[in-house]
Amino acid sequence: MTVTDYLSKDELAALMRRSDARAWWTVTVNWAIIAGAFALAIGWPNVVTIPLAVLLIAARQLGLGILVHDCAHHALFRERRTNERVGQWLAGTPIDVSLAAYRAYHLAHHRHAGTPDDPDLGFVRHYPITRTALRRKLWRDISGQTGVRDLMRSLRRFRLQRQWPWLAFHAGLMAGLAAAGGWWAYALWWVAQLFVYPAIVRLRQIGEHGVVPDRGDPDPRSNTATTLVRWWERLFIAPNHVNYHVEHHMTAGVPPYRLAQMHRLLRARGFYDGHDSLSFGYIDVMRRATRQPA
Repeated sequence: MTVTDYLSKDELAALMRRSDARAWWTVTVNWAIIAGAFALAIGWPNVVTIPLAVLLIAARQLGLGILVHDCAHHALFRERRTNERVGQWLAGTPIDVSLAAYRAYHLAHHRHAGTPDDPDLGFVRHYPITRTALRRKLWRDISGQTGVRDLMRSLRRFRLQRQWPWLAFHAGLMAGLAAAGGWWAYALWWVAQLFVYPAIVRLRQIGEHGVVPDRGDPDPRSNTATTLVRWWERLFIAPNHVNYHVEHHMTAGVPPYRLAQMHRLLRARGFYDGHDSLSFGYIDVMRRATRQPA
């Protein structure tokens, strides 16, 4: 099975066409939401706006990670050089991710998805699990245990000559927030990263490869899943069309802003018929993740 069994060569070429305007819009929206979240918390600090700002910042920390992912595939902008620069400096640096290192890791995932050589297999190999086990994992995330563990691991690998841009970003963020009259809001970035971001990442990982019919089958409809999301799930859990994961594994060169169109074409032509690879929101993802065999 290949994607051209369902899409013509002209359709596939149109889907793979990159648009710098749409790419820059995607980058701008992610940073605008981060800026808006800080502005909301500083301008109207209360028990509603501050938690909301944390949730938005955490979701866009993942959004920046997805931009790194898309640029690693050279699938966001038209020019290779623009993908490299934007992917590193406007997406990777703020979250302390090396685009080059991520690319090497992630392309191995695409080559070996679902096999013992898949570097992401450890995140999902034990699903489905019990509801108690899933609650335990999510509690570790929202209680900060996962976030602190990951931060300590990152700090142990810290090298000033390599990660000074990350320090410069955080110094600039703190200075900018102080100039806006809300130096204290800098803490929201870390609250988001330590207490919310890990849970969002876990839900994304489960939705992509944890609720699949047959992880060892090379067919992406068996080893990968797509999650159909509502607007609020796009805002808080699945930024930048990351939920269309089967489509991405079918043709990694399709830009994220065309994945929804690709999904509609494939689904209308029976691509998913007979395959249990669609989840309908992240409540359904959690239900499927705890679904035990009869």
